[in-house]
Amino acid sequence: MLGAPRRRLPCRSECRQSAWEKAYQGHRKKVRDAQPLVDTRAPLSLSYLSLNLKKLKLEEERLSVIDRNNRLLLEKLSCIMRTRGQPDSRKNYTERSRKLN
Repeated sequence: MLGAPRRRLPCRSECRQSAWEKAYQGHRKKVRDAQPLVDTRAPLSLSYLSLNLKKLKLEEERLSVIDRNNRLLLEKLSCIMRTRGQPDSRKNYTERSRKLN
């Protein structure tokens, strides 16, 4: 209530009145500068609890399998491009008759 008018104490002496004013101003300064006593900050989070290490390990293994398969496919494709898509064996197949006898 900073804007509320303060009433004067019914003191007959100015000395008492000034002492009361000084004490009141000290009280108002303490109230204005008061710090909260309750800690309202969020608790510290532990980083190892938020990380799922097992899940990360499984994901890493899955990605390594995918990389290996991609590398094998790339080698096969490069082999096909080098050989121009010819068959692997060079045997000459002869036409056989399809008769059963």
